[in-house]
Amino acid sequence: MGHSGLDYVKVGEVFRFAKTVTEADVVLFAGLTGDFSATHVNEQYMQEKSVLGRRIAHGALIVGFMSTVSTVSIEHIIHKPDLDDFPVSAGYDKIRFLAPTFLGDTITVTYEISEVDRQKGRSLAKMEARNQHGDLTAVGVHVMRWASKLKVEAP
Repeated sequence: MGHSGLDYVKVGEVFRFAKTVTEADVVLFAGLTGDFSATHVNEQYMQEKSVLGRRIAHGALIVGFMSTVSTVSIEHIIHKPDLDDFPVSAGYDKIRFLAPTFLGDTITVTYEISEVDRQKGRSLAKMEARNQHGDLTAVGVHVMRWASKLKVEAP
C-alpha cells in the first residue's frame, strides 16, 4: 500500500509565486473571459472617472496567480511513485480584494498550509497577495482535496 499526498503536506509550509502584471496579461485575460470592463481596458476612462486614475487588473486574474501557487505547492509531491491519491482543487473560500492591483505591479502570492485533515482527505492553505510595496491586495483560503485514484479494469 502506498501513501496519501497528505503524508507529504506539512502545516506551516510556505510557497510563493511572483509575477509582474503586464498589459498583455490584462488584454489576454479580458479576451479569454469576455470581461472588457473599462476599469481594466480603458485608460482614459479611468483617468477621467476614477479616483484610482489608471487601469486595474481583473480580480480573477489575481485568483489565477493563487491557483498557480497552489500548483507550485504540490509539484514536489505529485510525481512520487507510491501515491494512492491525487490532488484536486476543491475551491477557494473567503476571497477578498483589499486593494487594487495596477498594471506594472509585481504581485507575490504566499500560500501557507494551515490545516491537514486526513479524515476529510484535504488540506487548507491561507493565501495572501501583496504588491511590490508590501500592500496586501487580496486574501483567501484554498481547499486542496486528495482524491482516490480510479482503477480501470479490463473488459
